[in-house]
Amino acid sequence: MDGEQSPMPTREELIQRARDLAPTLQERSKKAAELRRIPDETIEDFHRLGFFNVVKPKRYGGYEMDPSIIFDLQLELGRGCASSAWVYGVLNVHSWQLALFAPEAQDEVWADDPKALISSSYMPVAKTEWVDGGVKLSGRWSFSSGCDACDWVFLGGFVPNEEGKPPDMRTFLVPRADYEIIDNWHVSGLRGSGSKDVVVDGAFVPDHRMHKFSDGFRQQSPGNEINPSPVYKYPFGQIHVRSVSTPAVGAAFGALDSYVDFMKNKVSQATGGKAKESFTNSVVAAEATAVLDREVLTLRRNFDEMAGYLQRGEKIPLDRRVHFRNDSARAVRVSTEVIEQLFIACGARAAFEDHPINRHFQDVHVIRLHHANSPDTPGSNMGGMLFGMKNTDFFI
Repeated sequence: MDGEQSPMPTREELIQRARDLAPTLQERSKKAAELRRIPDETIEDFHRLGFFNVVKPKRYGGYEMDPSIIFDLQLELGRGCASSAWVYGVLNVHSWQLALFAPEAQDEVWADDPKALISSSYMPVAKTEWVDGGVKLSGRWSFSSGCDACDWVFLGGFVPNEEGKPPDMRTFLVPRADYEIIDNWHVSGLRGSGSKDVVVDGAFVPDHRMHKFSDGFRQQSPGNEINPSPVYKYPFGQIHVRSVSTPAVGAAFGALDSYVDFMKNKVSQATGGKAKESFTNSVVAAEATAVLDREVLTLRRNFDEMAGYLQRGEKIPLDRRVHFRNDSARAVRVSTEVIEQLFIACGARAAFEDHPINRHFQDVHVIRLHHANSPDTPGSNMGGMLFGMKNTDFFI
């Protein structure tokens, strides 16, 4: 990790860098939990290794890679620290989304500081009022992951529309000077994500610093005029949901690593038997490996299929988008189940806070609580469409 890095690393080089960094993230995970945010040195590592450049437009020094690279990196980083993988993923999705905004907004963020980062809270709680040239914005948003490392924030809310039309949901881009961070992130898992509250009191948001969710759904955003690459034609919902589900899969791989290392040397205090000679322990390891392998293959297939449509200039069929959305949430459910099985198989020692599998256990259960990671809504929507019902999910 210490040598000169090429201006444009390959996908394989980036993945190897993430794989090499994972043990360091594991060592820092205790510090991240104590700080209740990602340590500064981890953010600097992400910059130094080029991880924050992967989906940034080339004119701002980015690599303009397919966004699936974010999730390959999250898988590796999550083996070491789910909080670090979580923050890395969501901040990169924000860089990808900024490329969908009007060019003026992109310049405001990156022209003078290409290393600038953006946090978010998309929950639509904004109080908005149309004023000349934009909106007046107020509100309090929760769960702004990685906000301490950021100079800007994306905030969600509705704006009034023409009479008789439903309100329009938008993302508002707000600079650090216009919001306050409330340090209230005291939680049992994913503690290093620093997902604190953000408060805005009457900030002015000009028109060019807004992005319509409907544009992201239709894959037709203002930024596509200057960023015409298929990289920026994915539906926004497909990119966002994967950023908050993939850390669960990474954590499951980390838990499996911890389980294998633990069982290699464990001797039962009750029987004196070696854990690695146990039929049950071996089956648990094999099943976890097989189940996670299938999830990764499915998730990668989904991105490959979407990329194929975009490269051919075709729209991604709605039923496939619904299917991919369900797979994203399902991966979290499966990862949670895998970690629970590994945790229990480790025995009472896993209950101690310093046992590495305990951290993965706590983290994945907080990841599962994210609204996008509930399997019920996307599963019900997918099943309903199979029965001939209309789609009810527009975050796809």
